[in-house]
Amino acid sequence: MLDYHFIVENLQAVKKNIAVRFMQADADAVASLYRRRTEVSTALQQLQRRRNANAAAMKSKLENEQRSALIEEGKKLKEDIAGTEAELAKVDADLSAEARRIPNMAHPDAPAGKEDKDNLEVKRIGEPVKFDFAPKDHVQLGQELDIIDFESAAKVSGVKFYYLKNEGVFLELGLVRYALDILKKKGFTPFITPDVAKEEVLEGIGFNPRGAESNVYALEGERACLVGTAEITLGGYYANTIIAKDKLPLKMAGLSHCFRREAGAAGQFSKGLYRVHQFTKLEMFVCCLPEESDGLHEYLRSVEEEIFSSLEIPFRVVDTCTGDLGAPAYRKWDLEAWMPGRGDGEWGEVTSTSNCTDYQARRLNVKYKDDDGKNKFVHMLNGTAIAVSRAIVAVLENFQQEDGSVRLPKALVPYCGFEIIKKK
Repeated sequence: MLDYHFIVENLQAVKKNIAVRFMQADADAVASLYRRRTEVSTALQQLQRRRNANAAAMKSKLENEQRSALIEEGKKLKEDIAGTEAELAKVDADLSAEARRIPNMAHPDAPAGKEDKDNLEVKRIGEPVKFDFAPKDHVQLGQELDIIDFESAAKVSGVKFYYLKNEGVFLELGLVRYALDILKKKGFTPFITPDVAKEEVLEGIGFNPRGAESNVYALEGERACLVGTAEITLGGYYANTIIAKDKLPLKMAGLSHCFRREAGAAGQFSKGLYRVHQFTKLEMFVCCLPEESDGLHEYLRSVEEEIFSSLEIPFRVVDTCTGDLGAPAYRKWDLEAWMPGRGDGEWGEVTSTSNCTDYQARRLNVKYKDDDGKNKFVHMLNGTAIAVSRAIVAVLENFQQEDGSVRLPKALVPYCGFEIIKKK
């Protein structure tokens, strides 16, 4: 959430930012409600001062007539204060609701655009694999190697669910432990987080917990949801907390299941493991001083690059366009791995890292005490260390061999206990 005063003082810039991010929000309504809140708050303070003066006057020696007048005035003031407090509460609630619809400001260098095709490629590491045979996609490989079962999962759970079996189980566990070891060495505190979070925490992070456009599974009869990422539970960990400045930056690594409705998601690039309703993910999350966030954003990206470089998977880095940022992000980098199973080959997103500045911290009320003694909002950042389902896609398709087997990247062999996945 943006600071109310910032919205009022930078109204045209905020409105332009809403437009370039292709989002629906009413900055004018926020400015109007902010001014109205100031007026009502001032009126309430004046009434409260009059009530205090009335109470003080009642303690002095008075004639019956004067006391009766003060009693009547006190009754009227009590009614007026109650009415003004109710109006202030409503204005404050309306202001908060409208302000929460306004996205974070976008970085001035973020490319303007509406869809992922407008993202700007800034870097490539590794070259797309060239095969001497027609490569298969991960769906065919997984079925032939008997490590992924979509049909049984559809029967038991529905479409976009899957079973991992045989070497597929160890591949998932190996990817998780491989990434965890890297993050532990870099000073991240490891967590296994809950798979359920309260709606107010989701809203604080910037997710819409309910409604037709929501990507979240809400729990019936409870104000709680299944999480779509450990960003939610890690962000909520310090909600309503003042963090000691010397403890910053806080670097956390959260392992969780992720549940996503993927409403409306379709197309040939969404098949198989690439877009599913449940998967395992290891997420990085950072709370830091405002002046540290740009540098730490680059750091999180470098960690993601290290993980996929060590896995020998070709990838590129893209600067995400304004329309594809999502409301909380100030700037976002995506890593897109080469996926040979997509026709003649195509890039597919495997990680992202976002600097959300103080947007989430304001909504979750996470602060630090600065040297001047004032409490100020931290900056929050997140980044995918490994989204296991998509990493499996990249490993199977890039390391497949002509005989239908898949060899593992050298970095994964010690974690999985085998070098090759062969047909049974």
